[in-house]
Amino acid sequence: MPLTFLTHLECSVCGDRHSPHELQTVCRSCGKSLLARYDLQSAKKTLARDSLKDALPSLWKYSALLPIERRENVVSLGERMTPLTPLPKFGSDLGLKDLWVKDEGQLPTGSFKARGLVMAISKAKGLGVKAVCIPSAGNAAGALAAYAARAAMESHIYLPEDTPEINIKECVVCGAHVELVKGNISDAAKAMNERRKTNPGWFDVSTLKEPYRLEGKKTMGYELAEQLDWQLPDVIVYPTGGGTGLIGMWKAFEEMEQLGWIGSKRPKMVSAQSSGCAPIVKAYREQKGVSQFWENAVTIASGLRVPKAFADHLILDAIYKSGGAAVAVSDEEIVATVHEIARKEGLFICPEGAAAFAALRYLLKDRKISAADSVLVFNTAAGIKYPEVVRKRD
Repeated sequence: MPLTFLTHLECSVCGDRHSPHELQTVCRSCGKSLLARYDLQSAKKTLARDSLKDALPSLWKYSALLPIERRENVVSLGERMTPLTPLPKFGSDLGLKDLWVKDEGQLPTGSFKARGLVMAISKAKGLGVKAVCIPSAGNAAGALAAYAARAAMESHIYLPEDTPEINIKECVVCGAHVELVKGNISDAAKAMNERRKTNPGWFDVSTLKEPYRLEGKKTMGYELAEQLDWQLPDVIVYPTGGGTGLIGMWKAFEEMEQLGWIGSKRPKMVSAQSSGCAPIVKAYREQKGVSQFWENAVTIASGLRVPKAFADHLILDAIYKSGGAAVAVSDEEIVATVHEIARKEGLFICPEGAAAFAALRYLLKDRKISAADSVLVFNTAAGIKYPEVVRKRD
C-alpha cells in the first residue's frame, strides 16, 4: 500500500488541477484556495476503518489520507489524538444532556495550529523549501516557529504588535525572525508581502494560501468520528478566525463518506466569533456567500481577530449546507465563560474556545440547537497561554 493516496490538487472554485509534486500556493487560474484530492476508490479497497484501532494515537495514523509522500519528510513533535471530554455540569446548567469538548490545547505548542503547521512544514520540506513566512494573530506563529526549527528552516513571522506576549516569546525562543506590526493580522500580512518582494525565496504558509495546512486540520474530523465510533455529533461549534478547521472537518466528512466509513448525516456546523470581529456572522445573517472586511476589529480572543477570512466562501458553504449557524458573543461573555468552565469542570480553556461555549446560550435561545442534541465544542488552545484574560473574581 502506498504511503498516501494523494493524486492532485484541485481549485475549490473553478476546479483547475495542479500538481502536488511542486510548490503551490493558490489556483493559477482564479486565485482561490486549492484542495488536496485522493484516490478514494482505491483507498476504500485497502483501508479499513477498524484497523485504525491498533494504530498509535496520533494524527499520523491517517497518513494514507494525508499529503506527505515520503516518511523521511515528516517533521513531527509528537502530535497526539486530543481527548473528547464530557462537560456534565456546564451542560446540565444550560439544559444540554450531551455536551463534549475536544481539547486541542494538548497538542504540541499548546494549540490546534500544530495540526496545520506540521503538515505544511512537512510538505514544504519534501519540496525543498528553506525559508517560510507567515502573518499570524498568535498561535499559528508559535507553531510555525517550532516546526520550522525542527525542520532546520528559516522562519519569518509578522505579528500585530499587541499579540499576546507568550506567542511572541514562543517565536523568539525557536529562533524565528519576528516583526511586530501596528494593526491586525491583515496589516501584518501586508507588511510581510512587502518584504517578500525582496526575498523571493520565502514560502508563504498563510491560511488557505497553501494547500496543506487544511489537510492537517481535517484530521480533527477523522479523530472525532473515530472517537465517537463513527457516529458524528448533531452539532459542532467551532471558534472561527480563518476557519481552516471548520473547512477541513467538512472535507474530512466528505472523504469518510466516500470511503464508506460514515453515512450521509452531517453535524450542524456552527461558527462562533467575537462581536468585535464577526464578518462570518454578519454574512450569515445577511445570507451572503462571502463576507465583508470587518473594520476596526477588536477582541480579547486574538485568534478571532481576522477581519476577513481568505476562504470565507468555504466556511459559509459548510454552514449553509449543514443547516448550521454563526453566532457572535461579547468579550465580557468570553472572559466570564473562561472562569465558568474552569470552576464547573476544571478545564482552563482559551478565549476562542470560550467564545464557542458562550455561543451555546444563543443557539438554545434561538432554537438553532435543542436540549436533546449531542453537541461538540472545540477548545482550540490551552488557556494557560492567555494569562491576560484571567482577572481575579470573587
